[in-house]
Amino acid sequence: MKEIIMQKFSGLFQPELLEEIEKDAIIKNVVAGEELIQKGDYIRSMPLILNGVIKILREDENGDELLLYFIEEGETCAMTLTCCLGINKSEIKATAETDAQLLMIPVQKMEEWASKYKSWRNYVFESYHTRLMEALNSIDKIAFSNLDDRLIDYLKDKQKFAQASDLKITHQEIAKDLNSSRVVISRLLKKLENQNQIEIHRNQIKILTV
Repeated sequence: MKEIIMQKFSGLFQPELLEEIEKDAIIKNVVAGEELIQKGDYIRSMPLILNGVIKILREDENGDELLLYFIEEGETCAMTLTCCLGINKSEIKATAETDAQLLMIPVQKMEEWASKYKSWRNYVFESYHTRLMEALNSIDKIAFSNLDDRLIDYLKDKQKFAQASDLKITHQEIAKDLNSSRVVISRLLKKLENQNQIEIHRNQIKILTV
């Protein structure tokens, strides 16, 4: 584990903190589609993403979901940080977008490291800022962008994370992430196909030009 920590975080954290991370953290491997956090869970540890992508969603009382943002290698989730520090129940749902490897930090270490290590404080504050900007961007898209543009941005993100043009995804999954209906999403996808931007196959979408 020491080699992984040094490779990913040696330029970010000071040596003493890296030693503590190696001593107290554990590595967790997850597969694509695996649920990591449910709304209402108490957070026992904070994840640092070693590789892969995690999807963060907001869920309402009816179980409908809205994609907030993705977190990638070297990042963590501001919502998780808030729950850790306040010992509150989670307000978000986290699902593995791809296979991923996480470094799980015990919650009791959060405040201790914040008081001891400037590099950790800077990392936490920067994570808050980044996630806040992404959440605001999601709000802006909902408020000011039409669903066509949101769908295109969504497909671009999916293509980037999959590192492939062929996406194994259903219309219902897209509708759930964008808090829309399958019928509406199917209509918009067909429109993109007619514009030669995508090809639609069974449970699969091939990206051409979006």
